[in-house]
Amino acid sequence: MKYYLGIDLGGTNIVAGVVDETYKILSKASIKTASPRPAVDIMDDMVKVSREACEKAGVPVEQLEWVGIGAPGTINRDTGYIEYSNNLQFDHVPLRQYIADRLGRPVFVDNDANAAAYGEALAGAAKGVKDAVAITLGTGVGGGIIIDGKIYSGFNFAGAELGHAVIEIGGRQCTCGRRGCLEAYASATGLINLTKEAMEANPNSKMWTLTGGTIDNVSGKTAFDAMREGDAAGKEVVDLYIKYLGCGLANYINIFQPEVLCIGGGICKEGETLLAPLREYINSENFLRDTTRRTRLCVAELGNDAGIIGAAFLGKSV
Repeated sequence: MKYYLGIDLGGTNIVAGVVDETYKILSKASIKTASPRPAVDIMDDMVKVSREACEKAGVPVEQLEWVGIGAPGTINRDTGYIEYSNNLQFDHVPLRQYIADRLGRPVFVDNDANAAAYGEALAGAAKGVKDAVAITLGTGVGGGIIIDGKIYSGFNFAGAELGHAVIEIGGRQCTCGRRGCLEAYASATGLINLTKEAMEANPNSKMWTLTGGTIDNVSGKTAFDAMREGDAAGKEVVDLYIKYLGCGLANYINIFQPEVLCIGGGICKEGETLLAPLREYINSENFLRDTTRRTRLCVAELGNDAGIIGAAFLGKSV
């Protein structure tokens, strides 16, 4: 049996997992990222949780085939540097060399969203598929593209920033500096903002009751829950959200025509309440709307484990 280590470096947590060749996670160890901190401190914590995960699995570090890391930001896969990461405040950090020197194993590094997409392609919703797109709807909108079984990241390693495709010119301000990005509308943050605006415009909406009378308690579920109770304002929010998200997803399908497009994040717990109208919208906007071969839209299966599994097998994607 061969063993690999996957590290998911996030803005909140660092998680390391030992994964076997069947994509099974044998053990995990984690620690709070507590950024911003000096890059050396965070990388030392990555080494620490890596050793802890190996100890839990009973797999010596020396037996690992390699170590893979999924990290936020622009990652140069050739050099192993994090060129820039806003979340971690990293600028030209030699991540691969630092970890390799301390663990004594080959190290591969890629963007965290790319790693998660690769995990879904290997062992999740897109398993066995050569061409896939994965979208994560969280605080922002993350994306990963798999083409012919390989991670696509562009010539400068900054590709697949799918959340920053504009769907409304001159629209809402996005954290990236542009206006009208999909992330400003279709992320969990975007949905919450749409919900708050609808509540302020509709003081009699059931959304006020569901949130205990305070706009501070709004979540990604608020509008959906109100819609289920027959609230017209809640339904308007859901319909508008699906329109925005569907627009972005239809664009990606028309560009890449992936066999599978999987979406993840807490919003996806809505299941078919979300997916059924999304499919209807996408099918109406699909350039190949007359073909019987259509992209399969589904919910990602691996959750937070996708990044660990995808990172662990980055050595196979080079």
